[in-house]
Amino acid sequence: MNIETPSLQHGLQVPSLLAQESAGANFYEIDGAFRSLLQLYLAPDVRTKLEPHFARLGALAGGRLDELARTADQNPPVLEPRDRFGRDEDSIRYHPAYREMERIAFGDFQFHAMSHRGGVLGLDARMPAVAKYGFQYLFVQGEFGIMCPISVTDTSIHLVRRYGSEELKSYLLPRMLSADMATLWKGTQFITEKAGGSDVGALETVARRDGGRWRLYGDKWFCSHTDAEVALMLARPEGAPDGTRGLALFALPRYLENGTRNSYRIVRLKDKLGTRSMASGEIRLDGAVAYLVGAVDRGFKQMMDQVNLSRLSHGVRAAAMMRRCLNEALAAARSRYAFGAAVIERPLMRRQLMKILVPTEQALSMAMLAAQTMDKDAAGDNQARALLRI
Repeated sequence: MNIETPSLQHGLQVPSLLAQESAGANFYEIDGAFRSLLQLYLAPDVRTKLEPHFARLGALAGGRLDELARTADQNPPVLEPRDRFGRDEDSIRYHPAYREMERIAFGDFQFHAMSHRGGVLGLDARMPAVAKYGFQYLFVQGEFGIMCPISVTDTSIHLVRRYGSEELKSYLLPRMLSADMATLWKGTQFITEKAGGSDVGALETVARRDGGRWRLYGDKWFCSHTDAEVALMLARPEGAPDGTRGLALFALPRYLENGTRNSYRIVRLKDKLGTRSMASGEIRLDGAVAYLVGAVDRGFKQMMDQVNLSRLSHGVRAAAMMRRCLNEALAAARSRYAFGAAVIERPLMRRQLMKILVPTEQALSMAMLAAQTMDKDAAGDNQARALLRI
């Protein structure tokens, strides 16, 4: 029973001894710092159009999304290597709660398309970076795991748009930008190998020419969103030099144009400490068909575009989790009574809450500044470009 509904004990009304949690709150409406940053960084007309959507997502993050996330974490994905006829399918079975979160993210809010086309959430133009990462910030306060597929689909589209051939773009982009869950191709990136984690130049996956396309051979050790329809990955063409200079960037479709599975296997799923709702696994490439993205000798530098965008998204996710922790602390402090008063009225508790609040708001402020700087850089601002390098 919560503080607003006192219980009866010995005929007297007393508050519950159990502190409240923040679930059920609208995470947008209770976050004045976030709303102030949107007012600072977004044009008034854009903010006016997006305000109802921020409020709607804030309510979802504190309500339905929070419930779905708990259920999905308790029911992680399961790999089914073969279908009932014994055919190799490597399908991954997800709980319906996860599929519902996908629908909210990709179908309703269209996170993956915000930076790449107009028409998302009523905006005629592409979404400003501050707004996109603002939506990510609210979403992650309810669910963390699925933000990896959301973000990596977004960044994969960025690489295909920037470096892909016209033929590759016409093949992939309509599918990757779809808001229809039946036709959407979600993206991912596969980099890590046993031989090369942080030392990317040590990776051993080999690319061999096969007419106008390529075939990939090797193992990838940690592949998040492992069953995505399109994976961008690094491999070394035969005869290429050692190190990162010899790496090329490829787009690997899960299914070939004739509808058959591409020649790679999901060997197993990872048993992870976190992001348990989202599938991460190991894959084995056995002549899988792939398409070259960009220049054959600039794969690593091109992939770093995606890595840098992912870094900002990860920073936003960290700020979001900090804010959720602050929300929980505030809810508990307001509803927990000791010595005749709510503990939030005690000076030492207020001091501790301030020690949480200040770095939380600093993290969000830094992320929003970085997002605005990205947009300025894209518009040709040289000062922003120099700042972005820092």
